Amino acid sequence: MGDIVYVLGGLIALAAIYFLFFRKPAETPKELPAPEPEPARREPAPKAGGPSARAAEPEPKAEPRKAAAEPAPKPVAAPAAKPAREAEPEPAKAAPAPPPEPPPPPSAAPDRPSLTPKRDVGGLRRGLARSREEGGFFAKLRSLLGGRKDLSPDVVADLEEALLASDVGVATTETMVARVRETLSSASRVNEIAVWDALRAEARRVLSVGGKAGPFTLRAHPTVVLMVGVNGAGKTTTIGKLATRLGADGKKCVLAAGDTFRAAAVQQLVVWGDRVGCEVVRGKDGGDPGSVVFEAVQRAKTLGADVVLADTAGRLHTKTNLMAEMKKIAKTTAKAMDGAPHEILLVVDATNGQNALAQAAEFKDTLEVTGIVLTKLDGTAKGGVILGIADTLGLPVRFVGLGERADDLHPFVPENFVEALLGADGEAGVE
Repeated sequence: MGDIVYVLGGLIALAAIYFLFFRKPAETPKELPAPEPEPARREPAPKAGGPSARAAEPEPKAEPRKAAAEPAPKPVAAPAAKPAREAEPEPAKAAPAPPPEPPPPPSAAPDRPSLTPKRDVGGLRRGLARSREEGGFFAKLRSLLGGRKDLSPDVVADLEEALLASDVGVATTETMVARVRETLSSASRVNEIAVWDALRAEARRVLSVGGKAGPFTLRAHPTVVLMVGVNGAGKTTTIGKLATRLGADGKKCVLAAGDTFRAAAVQQLVVWGDRVGCEVVRGKDGGDPGSVVFEAVQRAKTLGADVVLADTAGRLHTKTNLMAEMKKIAKTTAKAMDGAPHEILLVVDATNGQNALAQAAEFKDTLEVTGIVLTKLDGTAKGGVILGIADTLGLPVRFVGLGERADDLHPFVPENFVEALLGADGEAGVE
């Protein structure tokens, strides 16, 4: 009996343990679902916190602690959105930066002069101011004629003196005076207007050189232009100005730094090349100038350039060995391309007067010079020197330099030049 009681007591104890420890946990889950609505209420507030709320479901006991930790994700998500907003203004600030870059090229384009001859008598007249002011070529002629209505035939002798004083040259002066005298002899009345008209007509005839005067034409692709002249005549500067003008006409140029004996000339040409956007071919200091020109022609062919402008070292016309070297450069250029150089332009400093005429004569005897570029004409009062050079040598004037700027290199038009040099104030305008 005692054993039965002992067994029953043990069963009761086991039942009590079962209800206390095993049935209690089963009932608690039923009570726990009640707090589930609380997470559901919190979900709308932090939408981004949804994942953290779902992660809390499998661990209901840790839920109170995580509920306290839920505010932490809110500040973390908020700062993450701010940097994104702060980064947006940066592209907005960078966007306005590109627009300012395009405007400079269009604004600079209209200022670039063109190679095409234009009627700009006013610009030429300003450049020839020294020849027109007191003591200059035009002023001497005007004081000679004196504004008188009637002039004696002896005025022609005085005219001859004025032309000689303006560096026109003896031979050219004699020719011009003879033709003016012939024109006046057939006139019914000799007056100031008749003398001016006769003088202008004769000047136009001399400068036209049989209709050959004016800028050169592009006869080949590329057209090779060789610049020659004495030291300081302005060859390198003329190349830079000419490249600017050709670029304005849409022509692509290659510059050849053939003056290998003067480092400053090479650097000067490089500066012009950078400014105009032309490739510059150069060699070693003291190297063979002919090889530089040869390479420049080959490079121009590769690039499809329109013109090659080749610089050369200045040389005195009295140095026969240096003049012979010019022949070698020309022959080397011909090896690079048949028919090259197509133009050999002699650059002459107008301020040298009659000495410039002697220089030009020597260069013409050595090379097949095709034209003349008369520089620094704005720096002399003896503008008549251009008449002597064109008439004595029979060479057309291609360009005249009347200042330091790129647009101060003017394509030569005899009619415009004569009107600017010998026209009365107010007669010629700008078109």
